[in-house]
Amino acid sequence: MAQARHKRETNARRFAARTGSRAAKVAAVTAAVATIPAVAGGLVVAQPSAMIDPPADRPAPLQLDRHRHAAAPARSDAAPASRSFDRTARVFGRAEGRSFQEGMAAEATTARAVARASERRWTTVDLNLWSSSSPAARQLGLMKAGKRVLVTGRAQDGRVELVVDGQSRWVTAGYLSVKKPAADPSTTGLGVAAGLSMAPCPDGSVESGLTANAIYVYRSVCHAFPQITTYLGWDAHGEHASGKAIDIMTSDVALGNAIAAFLQQHAAELHIYDILWRQHIWTPVRASEGWRLFADRGSPTANHYDHVHVSTY
Repeated sequence: MAQARHKRETNARRFAARTGSRAAKVAAVTAAVATIPAVAGGLVVAQPSAMIDPPADRPAPLQLDRHRHAAAPARSDAAPASRSFDRTARVFGRAEGRSFQEGMAAEATTARAVARASERRWTTVDLNLWSSSSPAARQLGLMKAGKRVLVTGRAQDGRVELVVDGQSRWVTAGYLSVKKPAADPSTTGLGVAAGLSMAPCPDGSVESGLTANAIYVYRSVCHAFPQITTYLGWDAHGEHASGKAIDIMTSDVALGNAIAAFLQQHAAELHIYDILWRQHIWTPVRASEGWRLFADRGSPTANHYDHVHVSTY
């Protein structure tokens, strides 16, 4: 029996082995390439519901915030950031054309003014509350007449600054008083005296800046003497600056005398302080002296020849 011999690999055998191995590799690559369309096709036809939420162990995708042009996490339950200061002034400041830096500086100045406010005033009429003194300011509410308010002392563009609930608010200048205005007879439940009136007059603008007592005089006179069509109310001089006085415009002596007599008759109910007419003055506290002549003031208007002036407490 012939002994088994170890056969040597021939060149042909080695070539076949190498060729077979290479063929296997090529086949594997071919198979992998062939699966790409199938996988791609699978992605195309995959159900959308399978791609709504990422796996729990993967971070949420980023969404583009179109307003800020920055990526922001897609979280619907994120709580808004809180702020310890009022952002109203800054937001409206931007709307009014201020830069971010100007808005921040204005905010700091306002915060100091609010913190240092210590003076009190009384509102004499209903006042709109504004976000700033600018004509572009937003209306933020209403402050009723007869309210004691805290003021900062700042004034600009015809408005003055108040502190309302710890925030800066602005109101039209000229309607704040150091003294508490007398109650409006139409709202006290005491009624209106006989021969007087608190019904609105045709020209409501006359009442701007007037105290309740001055409004009472205006309405009573305008209904008792409808022929008078011109009145002057608040002004930045003399007794008018307080909102307590009005001018009843007439040069007719008989009509002016009748108006003056009407005011004297109802001086107590109307809380009258004084009446000036044709260079004479009458006051309730010196009523026994009648009309008293006062010194020439240099012009018919200054001497009250073209209007009856009346002021109230």
